[in-house]
Amino acid sequence: MGKKIYIILATTLFAAFVLVFNTFPRSTVSQVEKRELAKFPQFSFQSLKEGKFTKELSAWFSDSEPYRDHFINLSMNIKDWMRMNFSKENAITFHAPDAAPIDIEAPDINSSDLQQNDTIPQNSKDTVENRKIEEYRNKLTAEENAKIAHAGIVIVGTGSKVRALMAYAGDSTGGVKYAEAANIYKRKLGKKVNVYLMVIPTAIEFYCPDAVKSRTKSQRATINNIFAHLSDSVKAVDVYTTLGRHASEDIYLRTDHHWSPLGAYYAAKKFAQVAGVPFKDTTSYVRKVVKRYVGSMYGYSKDISVKKAPEDFVFYEPDSTVTYTTTYINYNIDENYKVTGESGPFKGKFFFHYKDGSGSAYCTFMGGDTKLTKVETSTKNHRRLIIIKDSFGNALPGYLFFSFEEIHVIDYRYFTFNMEQYVKDNKITDILFANNIFSAYSNSITRRYTKFLTQDHATFYPPKPKPKPVEENKEAAPAENTEAAQEAI
Repeated sequence: MGKKIYIILATTLFAAFVLVFNTFPRSTVSQVEKRELAKFPQFSFQSLKEGKFTKELSAWFSDSEPYRDHFINLSMNIKDWMRMNFSKENAITFHAPDAAPIDIEAPDINSSDLQQNDTIPQNSKDTVENRKIEEYRNKLTAEENAKIAHAGIVIVGTGSKVRALMAYAGDSTGGVKYAEAANIYKRKLGKKVNVYLMVIPTAIEFYCPDAVKSRTKSQRATINNIFAHLSDSVKAVDVYTTLGRHASEDIYLRTDHHWSPLGAYYAAKKFAQVAGVPFKDTTSYVRKVVKRYVGSMYGYSKDISVKKAPEDFVFYEPDSTVTYTTTYINYNIDENYKVTGESGPFKGKFFFHYKDGSGSAYCTFMGGDTKLTKVETSTKNHRRLIIIKDSFGNALPGYLFFSFEEIHVIDYRYFTFNMEQYVKDNKITDILFANNIFSAYSNSITRRYTKFLTQDHATFYPPKPKPKPVEENKEAAPAENTEAAQEAI
């Protein structure tokens, strides 16, 4: 009897899955993974012959399963329950790591930010201060619990204090091409254009617990190497030391791979000091909050504890003492993130407001990455800045409206103009490279930066061939055919 019941239950469950997976509407977007799912492939006899069609069809069927996000959430909840109830050391678990995604995002020991050097600390005073930061960081993380989640991500803490950290695998000899790109820009653009380089560390550098420090490498070592390869005419912006002094504050998002707007504020302050431009503190800004924010690390880690620990996304808009106008060129991209066209220029807002609970809050700044942005401010000092960046750089320009007359924001993935000509046309005086450590370490990304100097905008969008004219008929065309002939043209 028991065997029959088991067979009936198993058959019913199997039939239910068959019904759901074959008749219910397919998923097209995963909010958990923050991506579009595979699309039904386009059929051709050639793709069928090559086996491409069946391969893509299989990928579509498995990727677009009905209620995909619900099943992912169910799986994560079951795994979390099993970890908490059956693991002898439930604070630390290990999952097979995949390639970590790139953008893929302490007490104030010394508040005199503006008095610090903008390059690698050299003198004994700076060495002592950095040692204090290191000692505090070790004290901060020594008692934390941690586990290694999907994609090489470290999950730190419990309950509402959970923090997801992305492990770093770079070494102390990396990032040379990033420095060389800045050096090339300075040589090409000459004395009239100041060039600065900023490397943004990620959160694991400041919050990694002792238990899993062997799973990540020193970002400071890579940053030191990058700065060491800069020419004397390129100015380094050492935000590592600046951020270290503020590590007890919310300078990084707990549920997202980006830094927080507060972290970007401290970095912008350091950059303004190096560039010799004015800078306003937070009293000149209006504080805004998006509550119950859960960012990208939930999808990357596939760990339910991240979803259960939402945070406040706090950002700052300049007050009315500065005015500004934002102009965009939007880039159209295909499924491989390749630029296929552009629209604009058009006026728009710089700060986009999202509802509480929205997972898109980091797009507050300019609405995202796929655009070229120009901000004209009421600050009149003849200083015009380009920020060349990845998504970490999105949070920087909003703090510099009091500092520059114009700010141009260029994402490394989508710029289509010739950089030398763009600098000349817009009378640019300053260029800031602002990238997170993963981007700075990537040779392919920095190759794009040097390509900007030689590329031709026209090659991105070659003119469409003109249609062949309809040959003139020696005999008069019937009146009823005239409209059809015009449509053919």
